[in-house]
Amino acid sequence: MSEHRLAVVTGASSGIGAATARALADQGFEVVCAARRTDRIDALAAEIGGRAVACDVTDQAQVDALAAGIGGHLDVLVNNAGGAFGQEPVAAADTEAWQRMYAVNVIGTERVTRALLPALIAARGAIVFVTSTAADGPYEGGAGYCGAKAAERMIAGTLRLELFDQPVRVTEICPGMVHTPEFSLTRYGGDQGRADAVYAGVPDPLTAADVAEAIAWMATRPAHVNIDRLTIRPVAQAAQHKVFRGSYS
Repeated sequence: MSEHRLAVVTGASSGIGAATARALADQGFEVVCAARRTDRIDALAAEIGGRAVACDVTDQAQVDALAAGIGGHLDVLVNNAGGAFGQEPVAAADTEAWQRMYAVNVIGTERVTRALLPALIAARGAIVFVTSTAADGPYEGGAGYCGAKAAERMIAGTLRLELFDQPVRVTEICPGMVHTPEFSLTRYGGDQGRADAVYAGVPDPLTAADVAEAIAWMATRPAHVNIDRLTIRPVAQAAQHKVFRGSYS
């Protein structure tokens, strides 16, 4: 990596994205905070000495502008922009919500990665795909989100094979239960009660900072070391469907 290290974090306006931008800045990176909500990324960039770039990953023109601003050298890309929208069974699926999930988590991730790949290869850089343990298997009401995250996982795995002869690392982090202010609230259309119920009684779910610390570690391994996939869960979550709710004696 060059002395001046540059990172891009998509979906940097909140949650894991914002925490990752802070973690990489703490490691000495200049961080480009990319997201739709400009007020938030402006404040974050000012806080960490980074750059704010308004970017909706579903808009090719905005992604092209992001890539043009980066130039020919990029050390780290964190593909974090994504989200879950709804949790209806397949028989009552909201097709528009599924299309949104695929547009952001899958097509948006591909679009950003493709645009920035030449700069990453030139820098012998690292790409971190933020997927989810939802990619590991299905759960009731999760077909749309599980499918989108599984598809994103396939991008990471395929890219690693396609770039086997190039000096770029392709990594994936799969968070389990992370308690952030917005993820579940967005999923349930602003229903605070349903969002709170996801974490009810769970002792110490992960925080965004926990995941960000892991991402920063993955991104800063020596150039010959690739962390193919890292799963990170709270102790209380033994599996996607097996969560302890109570207190440890």
